[in-house]
Amino acid sequence: MLLSACSKSEPEKAAPPPTEVSALAVKAQTVPVTYEFVGQTESSQQVEIRARVNGFLEKRVYTEGTFVEPGQVLFRMDVKPFEASLKAAKAELAQQQARLATARANLARVKPLVADNALAVKDLDDATGTEQAASAAVEAAAAKVTDAQLNLGYTTITSPVAGQSSFAKVQDGAYVNAENSLLTYVAKLDPMRVNFSLSENESLRLQDEIAKGKLIKALRDDYAVELLLADGSSFPAQGRITFADASFSQETGTFLLRAELPNPKGELRPGQFVRVKVHGFQRPNSIIVPQRAVQEGPRGEYVWVVDGEGKASQRLVSVGDWMGDQWLVTAGLKDGERVVVDGFMRLAPGAPVKVKDVPPDPLPEGKATERPAGPTPAGAVAAAASVMPNSGAGPAGGTAKAAAASPPAGSASASGSAGANGDAVYFDRGRTALDATGQVRLVSIIAALKAKPDLRVVLHGYVDSSGDPKVNAALAKRRAEAVRDALLAADVPAKQIEMKAPANIVGGDSPAMARRVDVILAEAR
Repeated sequence: MLLSACSKSEPEKAAPPPTEVSALAVKAQTVPVTYEFVGQTESSQQVEIRARVNGFLEKRVYTEGTFVEPGQVLFRMDVKPFEASLKAAKAELAQQQARLATARANLARVKPLVADNALAVKDLDDATGTEQAASAAVEAAAAKVTDAQLNLGYTTITSPVAGQSSFAKVQDGAYVNAENSLLTYVAKLDPMRVNFSLSENESLRLQDEIAKGKLIKALRDDYAVELLLADGSSFPAQGRITFADASFSQETGTFLLRAELPNPKGELRPGQFVRVKVHGFQRPNSIIVPQRAVQEGPRGEYVWVVDGEGKASQRLVSVGDWMGDQWLVTAGLKDGERVVVDGFMRLAPGAPVKVKDVPPDPLPEGKATERPAGPTPAGAVAAAASVMPNSGAGPAGGTAKAAAASPPAGSASASGSAGANGDAVYFDRGRTALDATGQVRLVSIIAALKAKPDLRVVLHGYVDSSGDPKVNAALAKRRAEAVRDALLAADVPAKQIEMKAPANIVGGDSPAMARRVDVILAEAR
């Protein structure tokens, strides 16, 4: 019985059922990339308000911290000493003018007497010299009067620009001289600048990737700039890179870049630390997978791959930029391979799997707006394109990180479809010339009009309710014409441009709202 029992074989165990997993087929494609930096805002024009003459500060006129207009009185100094100096200068001028009149009368009497040989030629020379000296003394006295008038005018201290005022650094009644002449400063808020920088190593890395075809620059080197504020919210307006420094800093080894953004409501203030997103780069033949599909082991990052026989295996991969909730895989995967995204915790190498195919996550969206042919603002965009990095040091020591690109508000894609119905161009007080910031804001509009000839653009200016209505109406018309001329210079057909009569504006979020020209895209009639 024992021998009989030993001769019986044990029954074979049943094979385990295939493990159910979710997998997606990866696809090589061109994906947009956004690079992120740490930046700091800066006023586009911060003006120090200084006393230009010595004297006692009589009164601070403005309210500290408020928005001030060009020409608005900020401080008044004691005028009595300067009025006295002006009276003395005028008295001296009158005295010299009287002497000049006497000298001229004497010269007029001497000339005919010398001609009749009644007086010597020396007498004529003396009279001529006296008249010329008196004339020069009058000019010197007149210059003293002008100087005294200027000094008297300097006692009324005004703001040269529109912007946000700071606190008064000198109090009423204090004596102001060269040592404490700084009274306050006024910071222009629209447009707002943002400074950010990048390292030399990363700029070289970027240039190498572009040379090898791993990275594609934006069309015409046009890079949109988006800001993320301290609370994580996105600033509603986009900007453009307007300045690139000529050299790397020897102290920090970084390269300074500057962007400008419209800030008509004054939401951005100088000195804020922000995150700067630069849109416009693209990576061709890229494979992206969800972050949850990438695991980390002793040998590095890996994913689970399902082969043609339905079996799972580990595959070492190299990952690059972090794109939202997805990883950019730079090596280890090929087009069409299936990668496990859920259920891999129960997998073993070579184990059979039951695959449930899932669609890939949507690609990150966003493209830089297409810039029409022509020079870039201050020549900076082209310079920035040659040094923009994968990551770089910011002003606060941060580094840039690639993230999913998202279209900024009001942008237009390369295909020409506007992301909004238009934009607005703002002008300084009393100005009708379109500055570099205004030209940048027309970029997406021009691209949309060129891409879709059936579109038209409506230009609508506004008349400021303060001041002379006729003058303001003429300003509004000329501002709209300046925008029209910029569109025509960019080869936008005249038939696509419609001018509306300026409208009066009452109130508004800021005085700049009355000095704008709305640029609105509309379908052709």
